[in-house]
Amino acid sequence: MAQLPPGIRFITSFSRDQWYRAFIFILTFFLYASFHLSRKPISIVKGELHKHCAASHEVELSSYREYAVQIQSVRKLSNASQCGWEPFDKNNYKQLLGALDYSFLCAYAIGMYLSGIIGERLPIRYYLTVGMLASGLFTAMFGLGYFCNIHNLWFYIMAQIANGLVQTTGWPSVVTCIGNWFGKGRRGLIMGIWNSHTSVGNILGSLIAAYWVSTCWGLSFVMPGVIIAVMGIVCFLFLIEHPKDISCSCTPSNRDHEPSISTEFVVSSKAFLNGASRFRIQTPTLNAKETSKSQDPEMQHLLIDSENSMTSQNSSTVGTGEGRHGTSAISFLGALRIPGVIEFSLCLLFAKLVSYTFLFWLPLYITNVEHLDAKRAGDLSTLFDVGGIFGGILAGLISDRLEKRASTCGMMLLLAAPTLYMFSTISKMGLEATVVMLLISGALVNGPYALITTAVSADLGTHKSLKGNARALSTVTAIIDGTGSVGAALGPLLAGLISPSGWNNVFYMLMVADGCALLFLLHLIQKELRCNADHTLFKEH
Repeated sequence: MAQLPPGIRFITSFSRDQWYRAFIFILTFFLYASFHLSRKPISIVKGELHKHCAASHEVELSSYREYAVQIQSVRKLSNASQCGWEPFDKNNYKQLLGALDYSFLCAYAIGMYLSGIIGERLPIRYYLTVGMLASGLFTAMFGLGYFCNIHNLWFYIMAQIANGLVQTTGWPSVVTCIGNWFGKGRRGLIMGIWNSHTSVGNILGSLIAAYWVSTCWGLSFVMPGVIIAVMGIVCFLFLIEHPKDISCSCTPSNRDHEPSISTEFVVSSKAFLNGASRFRIQTPTLNAKETSKSQDPEMQHLLIDSENSMTSQNSSTVGTGEGRHGTSAISFLGALRIPGVIEFSLCLLFAKLVSYTFLFWLPLYITNVEHLDAKRAGDLSTLFDVGGIFGGILAGLISDRLEKRASTCGMMLLLAAPTLYMFSTISKMGLEATVVMLLISGALVNGPYALITTAVSADLGTHKSLKGNARALSTVTAIIDGTGSVGAALGPLLAGLISPSGWNNVFYMLMVADGCALLFLLHLIQKELRCNADHTLFKEH
């Protein structure tokens, strides 16, 4: 018999379950990348909505109306004045552009608290699909203002508010889905790689928006809107919420993530499919060292629903009812009582403030400092997100190795503050210096943000204090990211208010925010170091 080709041998070397997990990893990666892809255009188009005027900084209303009549007569759409697109062509353009950012992010922050609670009670696939289709509509709606020659500020603000609300369906849904499929042993590294979708989405959004920004900025919004709507259809057709939905036998919590615990669940597949409750549990055998390790909240298993459905019949600590739809979802206050949720939420508030200030204002800063046009500034700003990819992966890898999420975040926040000061100084020395500082700043700013919103959220959503209730993951994720989104709303708004007094003051504000983020983690860092010292002392004895 002929030997199988190398490619076929490679394909068959992976089990069916491993292929499904890889598929969900890739699918959710691109689903959420499309969310960030649709958020990025506003930062690129800012340089086109307000241009540096060659002559005057104001255009009379009468002259604008005459110009509008002329361009309509030749059927050529163009910006309405020398200073940009009305109403953003005035001297207070930074405040107006900041109002756009604040509208989106404030709606996003408010909606996020509700989204997690709703997401726990609805099928993820339907919930996410509707959110992506609506997001595509409202993203394109902003761009239609260009084609319909709309110059009403409230039109653009309402488009941003509506888009901010519907985009809250994304993050709790994808984190819950990826948390269902992957266990905790290598969660930091896996989610660090997975979380690069934010940077990939930002990069693609920047490139797409920059391609049309100088010629037809409306397409900078319409095309990302079409992309996220198409991805919503892909979500409806292919997303698998949980391994149990396809009778997948992979149980990440019991396979290779905690090799020190010899636990084995033997379940009859036929009995499981028929809803019967016949199973055997082999009692875990742990030595003293393993017992102390298993009690560490950072080393708990992922609480998957197949475990819940089994343990609920033998333990009163789990909600009644079978399967994930029978287990009652956690309340908002119940999620807040999980140890670490409040601290990490407040830390993310300030960390996301810094990250989103860069997201929405970096291209305009580069335009002002390097004197580049909107397209080149947008392209250059992608380097910040390239650094963010490496920062997220590095944060996940370090936190897995040290088994200390808070300490890893604290270390990167401590380094980020002086790096931001260096960025504000060195970026004025030339393009080469700006490139280097964009990469370094992106890694240190986005590293803690990526770790908290992914691995930390998944850890807390499957905390041992939940006693088997795996339905808290979406609510916990929404609380953490919702609190962070409050900072995301404040950052761009403050940048718009402070930047007229000088960009240096904006960087001072960002440095203070990083210091505050570190401050809220000090208690958890101290707790991690104390646990490490106790564990070392235990080993010596």
